[in-house]
Parts: sequence; structure tokens; C-alpha cells
Amino acid sequence: MTVNSRELRGLIVCGVALVSFAAGSLTTARLAHTSRVRAESNRVFELRIYHAVPGKVPALEARFRDTASKLLAKHGLDAIGYWVPEDAGAFDNTFVYILAHPSREEAKKNWEAMHADPGFQEMMKSEQADKLVDKVDSIYMRPTDFSLIK
Repeated sequence: MTVNSRELRGLIVCGVALVSFAAGSLTTARLAHTSRVRAESNRVFELRIYHAVPGKVPALEARFRDTASKLLAKHGLDAIGYWVPEDAGAFDNTFVYILAHPSREEAKKNWEAMHADPGFQEMMKSEQADKLVDKVDSIYMRPTDFSLIK
């Protein structure tokens, strides 16, 4: 098989294009996996543990699903997620959620605004009529330097 100079130039151009494409793809893939640079912040997380009256976790879940989660969002209280234990035992009557706050000061301001909301006050009156919660634990947490969520 004989290759003339025109075909040879075409093969060289195709080869260079293919190598360039591969190098660009590898570079892009490598850049996409670099660590993100994060600005320092005062962001904190709040772990809230509700110790429900025995047998009332389903009603508490419904209250958060239908009312409380909307009030939290309305007042800038950013819920990361809600959980209930899968296994029975010491945590059988527990409802847990985590909030993200830009800072402790913002958390305080947003909680105060929520507590002043007529919708929240009505929900609390309902709580007095049909008690769902025995106790609430609240723990503010800062992310560690190796945490995936900051």
C-alpha cells in the first residue's frame, strides 16, 4: 500500500486533531475534579432533636410536612433534611432535622421572626391542645475543615 503526500498530510492533521481533543478532554476532566476554593464564612448548622410524646411521631411528621417546614422556609431557616429513626429502641419517639444558617446572628434573627409569625403562634396553640412534643434539644454545630458540607 502506497500513501501519497496528500493522504499523509490528511492523516497527520487527523492525528493532531485527535491528540489535541484527547489532551483537552483530560485537562478539562482534571480541572473539574479540583478542590473548590471556599470563602471563609460563619455558616453554622443547627441539629434539632424532638422527643415526641410516645406514638406521636407520625403526627409530628405531618405537622412538619404540612405547616412547620413552610414556616421555616418563609423565615430563612434553611432545612437540610428531616429524619426519623429506622430502628426502635431509645430513639423510637424521636424526630430530627438540621438547619443551615449563614451565622449564629442570622439564626437568632430568623427564629425571632418565626416566633412572631401568627402562623407559628397558631401552630403552637394547636400543640397545646394536642401535645406532640415532650422536649426539644438544639445544638449549633460548625463544620470541620474536612467536612463535605460547609
